[in-house]
Amino acid sequence: MDAKASSVCFTMHGIGVSSGIAIGHAHLFLGMSTEVDHYEVPPGEILREQRRYDRAVKEVRDELKELASSVRHSAAAELAPFVNVHLMLLDDSAFTEAPRELIRERHCNAEWALRIQLDELSAQFDEIEDPYLREREEDVRQVAERVLEALAGTKRRIVAKPVRGEDSPILVARDLSPADVILFRQHPFAAFVTDLGGATSHTAIIARSMGMPAIVALHHGRSMIREDELIIVDGTQGVVIVNPDKHVLAEYRLKQNEARLDKEKLKRLRTAPAATLDGTTVQLFANIELPSDVEPVRASGATGVGLFRSEFLFMNRRGLPDEEEQFEAYKEVVEGMKGMPVTIRTLDSGADKAIDGQEITTINPALGLRAIRYCLAEPHIFNVQLRAILRASRFGKVMILIPMLSTWAEITQALLAVAAAKEQLKTEGVKFDEYVPVGGMIEVPAAAIALPMFIRKLDFLSIGTNDLIQYTLAIDRADDAVAHLYDPLHPAILNLLAGVIRTAQQHEKPVAVCGEMAGDVDLTRLLLGFGLRNFSMHPAHVLTVKQRVLSTSLPDIAPFVARILKTDEPERLQALMEKLNA
Repeated sequence: MDAKASSVCFTMHGIGVSSGIAIGHAHLFLGMSTEVDHYEVPPGEILREQRRYDRAVKEVRDELKELASSVRHSAAAELAPFVNVHLMLLDDSAFTEAPRELIRERHCNAEWALRIQLDELSAQFDEIEDPYLREREEDVRQVAERVLEALAGTKRRIVAKPVRGEDSPILVARDLSPADVILFRQHPFAAFVTDLGGATSHTAIIARSMGMPAIVALHHGRSMIREDELIIVDGTQGVVIVNPDKHVLAEYRLKQNEARLDKEKLKRLRTAPAATLDGTTVQLFANIELPSDVEPVRASGATGVGLFRSEFLFMNRRGLPDEEEQFEAYKEVVEGMKGMPVTIRTLDSGADKAIDGQEITTINPALGLRAIRYCLAEPHIFNVQLRAILRASRFGKVMILIPMLSTWAEITQALLAVAAAKEQLKTEGVKFDEYVPVGGMIEVPAAAIALPMFIRKLDFLSIGTNDLIQYTLAIDRADDAVAHLYDPLHPAILNLLAGVIRTAQQHEKPVAVCGEMAGDVDLTRLLLGFGLRNFSMHPAHVLTVKQRVLSTSLPDIAPFVARILKTDEPERLQALMEKLNA
């Protein structure tokens, strides 16, 4: 953070979780603090204190149910699942029983008991290495804050603020829960910034789904920004500029206007076929986490779902989704895509991505029992999911994608599991697509190097660049101390990618990239030059990448790409990349 003074222009840096520029006057939102008083409850009043806690939990439960119900059939329907996650947390024993026991054992007030329980849960989350799961701590804290508000007899609400001229106000908060965002949508805010949160927090996911500029993890924004101060939110750069001078303001007004015009122009490309100047067709697919993501995919002009991260159906809940629940989720996506292909990745969980209350015991979970390793160790869970996917395959074009394959035995066992699920369904007379393609993710160096072994057994490949980079460079992306070493343009990465794509083409096997590199427009021409023809990315990036595809001539970029592959000097590589994208 770079702050000079609160009365003059200063900038703050956070994590830009949703791109775009917004300019407006700050409106401060104060949520409930978890700092509470501690006092002793006499033995004769323990039961009454427990009942006071129970009433607060019920009040919050009723409030969340009402919010979820109010948006279920509205344009904000995609928010309901996030509120439901908070409802499930509220029903967990961590909220229903543990604080009541603490009141009884320690003779303390309900607020203090909940605070003790929250501290204990926070300590458990701190030990989780997976960034997505670690950020679920926010959901727990947000639920606790609501219960504390109910105990205090206050009610959370976001007050409307008048729009000034062309600028809508910008919400500045310590944190926002999914339920807050539902209230937030009822008012004309242009953006929001929060002190807490991360790139995979529910608030960040919602911001992206709303297409609204947002920055999280500002740390001190709520205390340094004053009510009604003019601020600029640059969600692309993760920068907040407070009290900008006239020159900075004019510059961002111009950028905002250009961005608006560019966005309007991009919409015209939605139905245009993605093809290079020399006539080569490119498929642009989208990545999704939940069935509710289908509408943004269709609006983006993507020609299918290249990666359905099914593990999101398993997380933030008690118990596992049964076959029927999974089937309905997969069927909803398949039918929603109306004949376009849907690639469903089987459960990428285990070890660090704990589900159903499993304990984390692995020292290095990224190298442990995860993805296909976990599924093969838990064949019943794998079988239930495969049956659900196969059943959904009769409603459209479904493809099964197996994550983190690294050995021959894993491929063989995974395919046997698919075959066994098919036989079960046949025996039961259940219809499905008997020829559903089965592919594998190339995301560990072993798979990239020993590619022919995978090609012989699989129908298609998908390169997960996020993990491939992490494993190849031995960098834990969640570790701030080494995160700067994460480099998609490392010569080892580029040669691995080019080699996988080239080998797949030689064997006439479809290959896609579904990691973040696919949605980075600065890498589009490089990947096209490697021979990639299938990209899968966040829906928000589809039109930008399509625009780059439409302006690319493969014969013209070929010499640059060849030189890039032979270069190992960073400065020389960067210069060639600039020429490639000129």
